[in-house]
Amino acid sequence: MGVDLIVLQEPAINHFNYTITTRDWMLIYPSVHGATPNRSRAITLLRSNISTDSWTQLDFPSSDVTVIQIKGNWGKITIFNIYNDCDNNDTIKLLSNYYSRNRTQLEHADTGAAHIIWLGDFNRHHPLWDDPDDDRLFTPDAVSAAEELIEAIADAGLELALPSRIPTHQHNVTKSWTRLDQVFLSDHSMDMLLSCDTRTDLQGILTDHLLVLTELDLHLGPSTDKPFTNFREVDWEEFHTALEGQLARIPPPERIRDQAQLDASCKTLTAAIQRAIQEQVPITEITPKSKRWWTKELTQLRKRSNKLGRQSYKRSNDCTHIVHAEHAEAAKLYNRTLKSTKEHHWRSYLEKAEDPDIWTVHRLTSAPASDGGKARIPALKFRDGEEDRTAVTNSEKVSVLAKGFFP
Repeated sequence: MGVDLIVLQEPAINHFNYTITTRDWMLIYPSVHGATPNRSRAITLLRSNISTDSWTQLDFPSSDVTVIQIKGNWGKITIFNIYNDCDNNDTIKLLSNYYSRNRTQLEHADTGAAHIIWLGDFNRHHPLWDDPDDDRLFTPDAVSAAEELIEAIADAGLELALPSRIPTHQHNVTKSWTRLDQVFLSDHSMDMLLSCDTRTDLQGILTDHLLVLTELDLHLGPSTDKPFTNFREVDWEEFHTALEGQLARIPPPERIRDQAQLDASCKTLTAAIQRAIQEQVPITEITPKSKRWWTKELTQLRKRSNKLGRQSYKRSNDCTHIVHAEHAEAAKLYNRTLKSTKEHHWRSYLEKAEDPDIWTVHRLTSAPASDGGKARIPALKFRDGEEDRTAVTNSEKVSVLAKGFFP
């Protein structure tokens, strides 16, 4: 799907104060993460193959907002990942104040245009984006709270990028669909918006929000994943048939009389085996997120759960339809199988671990807790004479570290 950026709201945070990802992502927590008792409710994941010189995190005084700024020859885009609490508009007020204080920095670009996008879970109902016929959503208090958000996006010069009347959230009890998640984009940036819509086929298990996929016409760098032959997915009966066919094409065996004849025979046999491999062994792109424990059964269970999820979404107005129960059962089965497969694979790996795997196990179990994402040196604040400065680019960080360690 070529996703370069993921924004999550209300992520799972473990007792080490981390969430979990893979090494092909860089995890970006709110700038106050760990410094306040509040749990972080907005985290951003950026592809690790995107140059760290091309983006930076901006400080924001809330654990419910993560802000990053990405630059390119097309200009820059400031991305606000936002979680707005159901019970108050404190986050909206902070966003408005932040925009007022930093308007010049946000709206000015050295080259190209400056774009701004607010996206996340805003927990607000309004006829502007919800189904206007669903009157139960539009109480005076709900509309008043939503109008504060509308005033804030109007002041920031933003427009609704996710079309109106597309629901994103299913209530856990009533099973009714409403719109809580939003994507707001600078009004002058709408020309670079290629698409913005929900993906009902990619709804995660045990989640009540739909994935919103936004595609912008911006270049952030290509992927460098390399393919490999995946012998775990081979149909060995078909492989044996193909190999027999290749072996039938080579000369019949005869007594080996010298080294040259041995080398020639080995070369011919190896070539026949390689041709069978090329025909029958599927090619897979190995990436840091590839799951060695993944099985064909999980693929089938995921497909069935996603298929039933799409059907359930299409029949969202009929809460009594049998497809809703079928989807719930399929999602539960997929979740149980997923957990048991991972646990079985890990136990099997530990029981069979030998040198050098045993040292890998030791490294994994003895290393300090982390979120699993690719590490990145954050912006470094330092004092230059009487002036407080910040090192943002890699070259600036190298210079600051070199002066600090080798004055």
